[in-house]
Amino acid sequence: MSKPYDPQDKYFKRAKEQGYRARSVFKLEEIQQKFKILKPGRDILDLGAAPGSWLQYANRIVGPKATLVGLDLTPIKKIKPNVILGQLDIFSPEAIVFIERKHPKKFPIILSDLAPKTSGIKEADHYRSIELSEQVVALAKKFLTPHGTIVIKVFQGADFGLFIIKLKKIFKQVNVFKPKASRDRSFEVYVIIKN
Repeated sequence: MSKPYDPQDKYFKRAKEQGYRARSVFKLEEIQQKFKILKPGRDILDLGAAPGSWLQYANRIVGPKATLVGLDLTPIKKIKPNVILGQLDIFSPEAIVFIERKHPKKFPIILSDLAPKTSGIKEADHYRSIELSEQVVALAKKFLTPHGTIVIKVFQGADFGLFIIKLKKIFKQVNVFKPKASRDRSFEVYVIIKN
């Protein structure tokens, strides 16, 4: 979920010019340029998808034959016919049922730009971010294909190192990346995981 727009932000201006819903699209663009995770025809599960800019960008690469499923607590405006949207909590049993009904197969790509509602208390926000990230991993164990890729936004803090160690025990390749499009003051990073 993205922060409100700042009209002075160069990424905000670029997003508006290019028809994207949020500046966060350029974080995914940088991840794509470096790691080449999105490929034509690959289905995608996007967790924390509102307002939909990651789905917009990903859909332009994977194309109309791919199915994209996006979930968020906040409603997302319709994007394209092959993009299925649900207003659901990723911790709820309803979210699992929704994903299974809308896409019975597993996904080769799971994206998560999830962030907690920030309190301004760095450690509290970090712990909540880790909790969200662990739920993404739990869902990936159920819905990711054997050679799939996961992208997870995580707030750095005391438990970040431990979270990365846990990931390395489960997955083959784990990379930490901070896009230039992330705000300077932000302590978010993206973890790119290859199964």
